[in-house]
Amino acid sequence: MQIKVLLFTKWIATAICFIAIFSTNAVGQSISLKGKWRFKIDAADEGVKGKWYATSLPETINLPGSMAENLKGDDITLKTKWTGSIYDSSYFYHPRLEKYRKPGNLKIPFWLTPAKHYTGAAWYQKDVEIPAKWKGKRVVLSLEYPHSETRVWIDDIEIGTQFTFVVAQNFELPANLKPGKHTITLLIDNRIKAINVGQDSHSLTDHTQGNWNGVVGKMFLKAGSPVYFEDIQVYPDLKKKSAIVKIELNAGTGVSSSGKITLSAKTFNTKDIVNVNPITVPYQIKNGKGTLEINLPMGGKIVTWDEFDPALYRLTASLVARDGKKDSKQVQFGMREFKAVGRSFEINGRPVFLRGTVNNCEFPLTGYPSMDVPAWERIFKISKAHGLNHMRFHSWCPPEAAFIAADLTGFYLQPEGPSWANHGSSIGDGKPIDQFIYDETNRMTKNYGNYASFCMMAYGNEPRGRQVEYLTKFNNYWKAKDSRRLYTGASVGGSWPVIPNNEFMVRAGARGLDWGKKPESISTYAKQIEQFTVPFVAHEMGQYCAFPNFEEMKKYTGVYKAKNFEMFQEDLSDHDMADQAKDFLMASGKLQALCYKNEIEKALRTPNYNGYQLLSLNDYPGQGTALVGVLDAFWDEKGYITAKEFKRFSNNTVPLLKVPKFIYTNNETFAAIIEVAHFGKAPLTNAKFLWAIKDESGAVLANGNFIQKSVPVANGINIGAISFNLNAIQKAAKLNVVVTIEGTEFANDWNFWVYPARLPKVNTSFYYTDQLDEKAKKILDEGGNVFLNAAGKVIKGKEVVQTFLPVFWNTSWF
Repeated sequence: MQIKVLLFTKWIATAICFIAIFSTNAVGQSISLKGKWRFKIDAADEGVKGKWYATSLPETINLPGSMAENLKGDDITLKTKWTGSIYDSSYFYHPRLEKYRKPGNLKIPFWLTPAKHYTGAAWYQKDVEIPAKWKGKRVVLSLEYPHSETRVWIDDIEIGTQFTFVVAQNFELPANLKPGKHTITLLIDNRIKAINVGQDSHSLTDHTQGNWNGVVGKMFLKAGSPVYFEDIQVYPDLKKKSAIVKIELNAGTGVSSSGKITLSAKTFNTKDIVNVNPITVPYQIKNGKGTLEINLPMGGKIVTWDEFDPALYRLTASLVARDGKKDSKQVQFGMREFKAVGRSFEINGRPVFLRGTVNNCEFPLTGYPSMDVPAWERIFKISKAHGLNHMRFHSWCPPEAAFIAADLTGFYLQPEGPSWANHGSSIGDGKPIDQFIYDETNRMTKNYGNYASFCMMAYGNEPRGRQVEYLTKFNNYWKAKDSRRLYTGASVGGSWPVIPNNEFMVRAGARGLDWGKKPESISTYAKQIEQFTVPFVAHEMGQYCAFPNFEEMKKYTGVYKAKNFEMFQEDLSDHDMADQAKDFLMASGKLQALCYKNEIEKALRTPNYNGYQLLSLNDYPGQGTALVGVLDAFWDEKGYITAKEFKRFSNNTVPLLKVPKFIYTNNETFAAIIEVAHFGKAPLTNAKFLWAIKDESGAVLANGNFIQKSVPVANGINIGAISFNLNAIQKAAKLNVVVTIEGTEFANDWNFWVYPARLPKVNTSFYYTDQLDEKAKKILDEGGNVFLNAAGKVIKGKEVVQTFLPVFWNTSWF
């Protein structure tokens, strides 16, 4: 009963939070623009010249939404001009794939297939009624997540153009706008023009969300005071138990104003509400602009934000001008300090290890990211159920709902500028993208910088060009401007140059398993990271492919269809193996999970290693269909590993086993060292570690415990040794060793195999050979048996080098 009450209380607090957050745009001063809009495609770019804004557009469309959702655009053909690199063009000419290229049976293997596709200009139009009570107000048109360049007219007056992938686009309507009926017209263009962020950038590529056209977030007109808060940024200072509040005020060009501003704050998601004493200060605006920097004492008792206790404050800023004008603004923030100390990350003075996944903007029902908080809470809660605490957004920045949800959940985020400046683009070469990256990251920090979860930032993914010079300046700019988060120039593979002033590294080179040899659990990545003096996070760890789950296809009930899955299923059937699909899924999935377990454990036992970013916890439907997740693209389990099982080796506290091998004979001794990686809320006091070795029936063959000890927040903590003589194992057996921490959820286990040292001699009735020699032919002619082992002799597929590891990515279409 007590648990239910606590859960209900938490739910109420969260609900109040949502209401308070979203009410800021709807206090009787806003008009929703959701619903039916008039519409017309402008494929020939004739609308501006033809003054379509002054006409009534002939079609209709529902917003928020994309053109594809509304079945507007072009049919998919072999000549569709996709946005994104096609890594293997053999699909277009290989004879075996001819049937998938025919109209009526067209199946694209590279990514999910949308209902319609369109890149170019499209017009949207809606009539609105401006209330008489809005006279003298500042009226703003707000469009969240248009894609991507938007030109706006009110009646026949053009009021502006904006181009961004990262924040809502806000357009101020003319001050002399009369009450009554008016027409808003939008011209939205989703083509890559002069500012080329890269066709594979996850902010626009067909590999992920798709290069859609439309508006998918909140849409409204809002009326407010002509003297208003342009921006409020809160800079916590834990040591001084205060916050510096930096405010920008705006009163319109050439206007002066003075009055008072009151700041107040209180927590809203804590068990006990913590109130901050209000403070009132004078303000002065000259020539339309004004700035203030206010020190807000947070009181003797402050609550901090982290993954364990995500305590949040809401700051309310109220402005009262001497002439009676009023404005108010609410800001959500957390008292937290995320920084690099030497080669380690710290949150509020405590070491933190980032257990992360990469978000590639996979939203298979819509093709664009979820715009509501509950949807993002689901993603973060599923991630936390798998033991993760961190998410990187590959060359894109999520909408505000994601930051709100991450704040509430306690999740560390690394959004990026919307660019993978490669494959047709580059940075540092004097192109428009150079300034655009600064503009976009400034928009990100202005709109989302107060969210406690916004802990890290990068320009984007793996660039081309004069990257060292450009990204070094980029880092210097941001380190000087905003100390609330850490900066790295780019998230990169191992061959990219090192940016010397990175505050942390996100790169490959210290990942993977050397399982061309026998599997083991002793090696570390220490040598690969010894050159770095800042925290190191593994870039896109894993990337192990599993076989498609054809049961997933029925989930694609939205604008995208899994034609790639259909193609793979038909191909399997053509090879007379359709009935083995589930077996292939389970076998490849179990191996995938085993590899993730061992790679994560290798990271956890490496000194000075500070985190990993999986690619990824869920499947990535682009780049040839990368089924690299233990979850599908819908964040659902596939059936071969549960969240609880995954969390055993990917958690804030993980017991670790160090052995030179997993295969033994019964004349050996199983000898292992037990360590623990502990990055919990506090050190473990007098922790009792238990171990046991069991057979497949669950019978305990040996067990024991170690001397109780306190465990600091760190990794590489030695617990003790296990020794077990295997001479009692007379038959081949799979054994399991499990290590638990008494009284906690923390446990981990490993399988190992034991075989008899001497095998009985067996008279075989067949001839074994690895080539069809004369002897083999003679035996076959006489009706005898031949075992022909063709391994290593097969020509087709020889480019795929197979070891104990799964194939990297999708070798068919990557």
